[in-house]
Amino acid sequence: MLVGVLETRKIFGGETETAKMVFYLLAVVVLAIFFTGLVKRVIEYNHGRRPASFSWLRRRDARDIPEVSERPKFASSLVTIAANKTVTKSRKKVGISHLLLFWGFIGLFLATSILSLDYDILGNASRFITGHTYSFFQGPFYLGYNAVFDLAGLAALVGTVLLVYRRWFSREIQLDYTRAQRPEGGYSRAKIVIGDQVFVVGLLLILITGILIQGLRIDGEGFPSFERWTWLGYLVGKGLVTLGVGSAGARAIHAWLWWVHVGMALAFVAYIPWSKAWHMLASPTNLAVRDLATTRRIPAPPEGKTGYDSIDDFTPRELLGFDSCTKCGRCHAVCPARTAGAPLSPRDFILDLRQWVDRSRHIPLLLDTETRPVASGPLAGDGQLVGDVIVDKTLWSCTTCMACVEICPVGIEHVPTIVQLRRSLVDRGEMDPTLQSALQNIATQGNSFGKSARMRARWTKGLDFPIVDARKEHVEYLWFLGDFASFDERLMSISQTLAKVLNASGVSFGILFDDERNAGNDVRRVGEEGLFEMLVEQNMAAFSKASFDKIFTTDPHTFNTLRNEYPSFGLDKPVLHYSELLAILMFTEEVAPRSLGRRVTYHDPCYLGRYNRIFDTPRAVIAGLGCELVEMPRHGADSFCCGAGGGRIWMDDSYLEERPSVNRIKEAQGLGVDYFVVACPKDYAMFSDAVKTVGIEDSLKVIDIVELFAEATEATELVDV
Repeated sequence: MLVGVLETRKIFGGETETAKMVFYLLAVVVLAIFFTGLVKRVIEYNHGRRPASFSWLRRRDARDIPEVSERPKFASSLVTIAANKTVTKSRKKVGISHLLLFWGFIGLFLATSILSLDYDILGNASRFITGHTYSFFQGPFYLGYNAVFDLAGLAALVGTVLLVYRRWFSREIQLDYTRAQRPEGGYSRAKIVIGDQVFVVGLLLILITGILIQGLRIDGEGFPSFERWTWLGYLVGKGLVTLGVGSAGARAIHAWLWWVHVGMALAFVAYIPWSKAWHMLASPTNLAVRDLATTRRIPAPPEGKTGYDSIDDFTPRELLGFDSCTKCGRCHAVCPARTAGAPLSPRDFILDLRQWVDRSRHIPLLLDTETRPVASGPLAGDGQLVGDVIVDKTLWSCTTCMACVEICPVGIEHVPTIVQLRRSLVDRGEMDPTLQSALQNIATQGNSFGKSARMRARWTKGLDFPIVDARKEHVEYLWFLGDFASFDERLMSISQTLAKVLNASGVSFGILFDDERNAGNDVRRVGEEGLFEMLVEQNMAAFSKASFDKIFTTDPHTFNTLRNEYPSFGLDKPVLHYSELLAILMFTEEVAPRSLGRRVTYHDPCYLGRYNRIFDTPRAVIAGLGCELVEMPRHGADSFCCGAGGGRIWMDDSYLEERPSVNRIKEAQGLGVDYFVVACPKDYAMFSDAVKTVGIEDSLKVIDIVELFAEATEATELVDV
């Protein structure tokens, strides 16, 4: 190390005082543009349905199920954001690339902030106030600073290059901007593509020029030995010498390249609130304030309204969610509606709403907008929200399976917003005739089949023992069957099998007979809030007549609403899914099943798995029955929907290219299993039809988990396929 040489560098190099003034003037202008956009965004969010406060940022206490509490604790949110957990989930390579970019730029931001603190505050401001200047940007601190932040620069560069390569060369479906719903007259997303390129290329150029000016500076200074600590710049400087760039040339190039770098960096800061780059601030904020229970516990409509029909109906969190979208396309890839050929893509849904909101609020979007031949209606911000901005068929295509919410790396909650928009359609009477018929049946008869309530317990007629009436006799478990387990001819035998298993095991259980009504889970998600509340009132009245300790149900949809939504209406009893009850019987040794030795696969129902995080219990039952479980490629939280949820089982699906249930059975076809195990009556109905459609009903048998249990406990006998 050279004796007498101070281990530091000049902040502005050889720039004149005039050049410094130009820089600070530009910085002030850039900050003014940035904060104007920031304030405009925040004002837009607070225009949402909780005016004049930021109460939507306040956290609430967890309730119901600890693992699905309403909002994550602040500390866990920070860990999730810092570790990029949601980005890495299911896409590790992408997550690692993003993690390098994320922390690389945070490191570079901290480096710039430290420089500003030293030069502008301890230096210039301090000299103005006290007449003295102070600096810590020298000696050991300077050496360590350069070593650490060169590492940050390299991480950011590597992460950006990897993500640029993926965006430009990957053929993954999630990066295809083709719309699921094609507007009349066509559309163009060329500006969105250009916006993506401006964003990533801009970041890349800022990084490259930053590293280059570091190497040029060190080359121009004659490679002071202490600058070896600035290892990345030192290596670049040596490379420049190899290319023939001497000290004089390096100083000349540095003089103008510094301004190019600074100009691009300042322009990028100004660009952030008005472009795709805004997600850098919106996304982590959205992750911090997201409510993990919103989808499983759908909020009521705005006060005095039946659903969303204007921009002022959206909550601040929903508006923030629109801006958080990075167009990564993960939701687009996993959506069963989009896969089936329906005109719904969760990504397009969010982008359409974001563009409409920004145009309505007169927030200019730089290169992040879709264009269509006619610049009116939804593009001008004056179209009808439900019908023009989001077409009816798009909303009705949703199965509410929660796959989009589960996979979204920035915490957007698509399903509750879709339900709120559906409510407006229901209020206007704009729905499938088959759906309307089902809702009328539920309103008049209490079930979607339109059968008399007196027929709800008809399935019990084939049993050789009586089923207890919980309205007349106390039971430990009240069995809430749901419509399909009660009325569907294909499922009555399964209900009988479960009753036999419980009776043989000595379980104290009973039913409500004709007092049971549809629980209303899918009714609410269709958008018929009034009917849902009527059903809740009727079922709560029935509960009050009965004497029981706990509730269990056969239907995951019913399970979800009883467990998560009925407590708001006064239900205070534990609610179990029947797979949990089977597990209790097995693992408390109430029954001793024999080993079946069958090779099976298991389908995770959306409302049991993603909605309520019950993945392991059914698998434990299957393992306890001595079956070899072969997992589906898409299983657990990534399970693919059968297509029945959200009221879709009551709607026409003839327009689909391939039903989701058929897609799922084709996935199971090559696993070499005998049984396709389900734990949901709707799944049984959908997949039983699907195996016939695919033509493999002789080689793959759809079976309910209780049927396996019954065979193992000799309550009944299965026929080999």
